Amino acid sequence: MKIKKFDSINVIPFIDVLLVLLAIILMTSTFITKGIIPVNLPHASNANSINTHKQVNIIVKKSNQIYFKKQRVSIKTLKIELLKLNRKTPINIKSDKQATFDTFVQILDALKSNNFENISILTKK
Repeated sequence: MKIKKFDSINVIPFIDVLLVLLAIILMTSTFITKGIIPVNLPHASNANSINTHKQVNIIVKKSNQIYFKKQRVSIKTLKIELLKLNRKTPINIKSDKQATFDTFVQILDALKSNNFENISILTKK
């Protein structure tokens, strides 16, 4: 018995299957990132809690203007807004290099007086 040689392979069905799989992956990944797919998680007695706190940015511009959550605030208003946050919330401070050191120290003082634990100072590499 002779074995037939294949001169070509029909790849169109293979491409169709891959496109369908790609469409399924893209659809489910957008549902997952938006949190649309409801999931009932099981309970466990030894489960670790997840840090669900969002990062907060405090920005100091060159002219010493302070921005908290994309809104311009004064030091007094910043202190009031910080009272509303959880003490474990990650806080990033972005200060312009030409802003005065006094403004930076006042912001750190407000954070330390409210016992914030997770403070980062962002710099450029």
